Amino acid sequence: MAPMSKFLGRVAVLGLALTFCGLWTSTTIAQRQPPPNRESILLSFSPIVKQAAPAVVNVYVRGRVTVRSPFDDPLLRQLFGDRLGMPQERIQNSLGSGVIVAREGIVVTNTHVIKVGAQAEIRVVLADKREFDARVILQDEKTDIAILRIEGGDGQFPFLQLGDSDDLEVGDLVLAIGNPFGVGQSVSQGIISALGRSISARTGSPAFIQTDAAVNPGNSGGALVDLGGRLVGINTSIISGTGASHGIGFAVPSNLVRVFVESALSGRKVERPWLGARLESVTRDTALSLGLDRATGVLVARVVAGSPAAQARFEPGDIILAVDGHSISDPQELQYRLTTTGVGREAKFTIFRQGQRSTMTVALIAVPPADPGELRNLTGETPLEGARVATLSPAIAEELGLDEETGVAVLQVTPGRLAARLGFRRGDVIVTFDGQPVTSAGTLEELLRDRAAERRRQVLQRQRPTPWLITMKRNGKEQQLGPL
Repeated sequence: MAPMSKFLGRVAVLGLALTFCGLWTSTTIAQRQPPPNRESILLSFSPIVKQAAPAVVNVYVRGRVTVRSPFDDPLLRQLFGDRLGMPQERIQNSLGSGVIVAREGIVVTNTHVIKVGAQAEIRVVLADKREFDARVILQDEKTDIAILRIEGGDGQFPFLQLGDSDDLEVGDLVLAIGNPFGVGQSVSQGIISALGRSISARTGSPAFIQTDAAVNPGNSGGALVDLGGRLVGINTSIISGTGASHGIGFAVPSNLVRVFVESALSGRKVERPWLGARLESVTRDTALSLGLDRATGVLVARVVAGSPAAQARFEPGDIILAVDGHSISDPQELQYRLTTTGVGREAKFTIFRQGQRSTMTVALIAVPPADPGELRNLTGETPLEGARVATLSPAIAEELGLDEETGVAVLQVTPGRLAARLGFRRGDVIVTFDGQPVTSAGTLEELLRDRAAERRRQVLQRQRPTPWLITMKRNGKEQQLGPL
């Protein structure tokens, strides 16, 4: 009986196997059959495009820009006069896209689209070929968002509703609508490739949406639309070695766009919440040393005294894992979450400290304003002639994306002036002069004025002038200028 039982068991297994193979074969054949009816072939994104496309516009900008002369060299100017090295003006044109987000004609686009020199003329062309002038009512370089208002018209423009970008998931289908290469309004389709992408170390840069929908030059400022016809992002940039789409495009999330639109309509400036802590991305080595099983979150490297972080009792070494339930992977994503939450509200931080997780509530406030008395426009016969500087403060550090707490920051350098020719630029921090610490703009101005007077006296007495010796920080690295 035992051999017969084994034989019958093998027959049963073979029968099941043959049955399974038959089912698999029939399923495979069924998958390769032609569509059962015409309706199944006619699936299309056209209803979404018809709903969204009228609100996507072309943005044309024409402005004057100053171009530095190739002969702007001190020696050549001495030999041939100042006219040889005078800056020249030329007309520059820019083309991009935009999205109408309010019936009265409020348009969202990118700052880099409309920033084309002084006295720029902006023209908006709708999908139905109507043309209108537009003016800028708000722009922000850090997030690359600009808000325009259409001049004229009946105040009944087609517009797109802003969707909730936090509802997006990787793999969701999206459409990109814009004017690539100036060929006219075009639509491309793709998916959400990633969320919370940071492509810049700039403070305030958003946690971008990444998509593989074809985005090319001219698409900047255009719409990223979900299958509900809602605006979920403003297409901003691509990663490409040729300038054409390689399937890696980035869009500013609609939840951040909403903050700027509401601010523009209310006539107030966007205030970014100030945490008051120096933050760093968590590396694998940092995670292991602090007891985390993987590199995630944001490391608190330093806490500014009196800041919201200090009041909430953050400590160096804390790792911020989430804000209001949203996981955080880098400082840019953290700033994005705080900005979309808004000043005047509270945010709940999930932190990891000494092997334990805990929650802290932080009251979000705006960065304290800079003291106008700590600003200086430097003039005279000094290396910083033509520079606008300010005593470093939390407001200035936040504006420039600096980690330094002391020194004098360069806010602006006038083209063609000595400071510009010597290579000073916005964001440089002057820390010492002749080995003496520089703690305020007033101190720096006084030191420069005294040295200039001393050099004039030395020249009159036919003595060798005392050289300039300046130490500054650029991108966190210390550099010494001089002797000059």
